[in-house]
Amino acid sequence: MSDRFRALWDTLLPIGRVPEGGGWLRYAWSEADLACRAWFTAQAQARGLAVETDRNGNLFGWLGDPAAGGAIVTGSHFDSVPHGGAYDGPLGIVSGLLALDLLAERGAVPRRPVAVAAFTEEEGSRFGVACLGTRLLTGGIDPDRARSLTDREGHTLAEAMRAAGADPDRLGPDLDRLERIGAFVELHVEQGRALADLAAPVAVASGIWPHGRWRLELTGEGNHAGTTRMADRRDPALTAAYTVLAANKEARRLGGHATIGRLEPAPNATNAVPATVNAWLDARAPDQATLDALVEAVRTRAVERAGRDGTAVSMTRESASPAVGFDPALRDRLAARLGGVPVLPTGAGHDAGVLAAHVPTAMLFVRNPTGVSHAPSESATGADCAAGVAALADVLEELACQ
Repeated sequence: MSDRFRALWDTLLPIGRVPEGGGWLRYAWSEADLACRAWFTAQAQARGLAVETDRNGNLFGWLGDPAAGGAIVTGSHFDSVPHGGAYDGPLGIVSGLLALDLLAERGAVPRRPVAVAAFTEEEGSRFGVACLGTRLLTGGIDPDRARSLTDREGHTLAEAMRAAGADPDRLGPDLDRLERIGAFVELHVEQGRALADLAAPVAVASGIWPHGRWRLELTGEGNHAGTTRMADRRDPALTAAYTVLAANKEARRLGGHATIGRLEPAPNATNAVPATVNAWLDARAPDQATLDALVEAVRTRAVERAGRDGTAVSMTRESASPAVGFDPALRDRLAARLGGVPVLPTGAGHDAGVLAAHVPTAMLFVRNPTGVSHAPSESATGADCAAGVAALADVLEELACQ
């Protein structure tokens, strides 16, 4: 299976790849995303799956009639963070297709429909809202708000969909489709190195930390870098720099995670004091109370610093995901079927986390030897990927063929 995994993986790998170690750029509704969709359609149809696109741009490859209900769905997403790694998302889709191959070779006949899904805009890297495809599917975001979301170039989601030949007017909840799903299982590369320390290639997820994204707008006074005295400056970059450090300190103090990984100063000139800086806070914690305390601590520290810098701060929540505990019965059933593999929580958000509020949901993790994710060096060995395919095939057999 390791060789077969690599053979299929290598057909997808070039899509969206940036030369010279620059990772992957696979933004939702971009040319690379459309190429991934075409790849999925070809691979699914080659396996006899019926491919359909739902009203929100999510792809499904069906084995059996979805109208029969009680379907077992697996899959993940193609889109990437800027210059991200290869495995985050696509591993779950490739593994789903290969798991169906393995079921057929075993002679295991599904007694209910099975599907491999590819959800759209999971990372939120283009339009700013993570898990957008599954949020739309489940009614977790207003369609009008979704249509008006903009990317860094000012293009709306509606415009991007129309340019790709999709109809944004159809965006919205699809409860009939949800009712057809009996369970969803997402396989994902581990984002961390717990499995490396446990010497295990595969784990089952217990749950997802609550998390969210907040935009900070820091305003000051644009001015000349060479002639404005230091004492006269109202520089929002100073407030931003302090806030980055404060987020790190407060996260360590409270036991959460806080990252400000994106900043946009304006006018973004070498010889100008910026007039504004927009910054985005990603915050996560083991529980909601800790997350709330962390975000408020960062906000308070930013406001206090702004008072000293002569700047102003506003903070807006762009997305929020509550804590997720995956279905206990399904989690325990899968862990037992896989021989008592480790059961681990995660701080990373996933489409499985959105779907868990609507259908029984579980996740499998495949070992990441370095723990690096959202970066070009993200990795998993061929042997571990093969173990993940086998584990997913076992799960699908357990849920769909018994």
